[in-house]
Amino acid sequence: MAESFRIWEETCERSRAIVDAAESLDVTARFGDQPYSLHYILTHMIEEYARHNGHADLLREAIDGSTGE
Repeated sequence: MAESFRIWEETCERSRAIVDAAESLDVTARFGDQPYSLHYILTHMIEEYARHNGHADLLREAIDGSTGE
């Protein structure tokens, strides 16, 4: 588990460095033929992170029966 957290922390550091180096949220990168702005990428990652946290919360509730607010 410590290795997983280390990888996650390094990935977060790398992502923060990329965002800090960007001139604005309007800069784009391409994935295949599609351009994506940094704004779009960050918004998408927040959405995905929230979705996966919601899944983890559902699993926790199924295990221990308690619900969060």
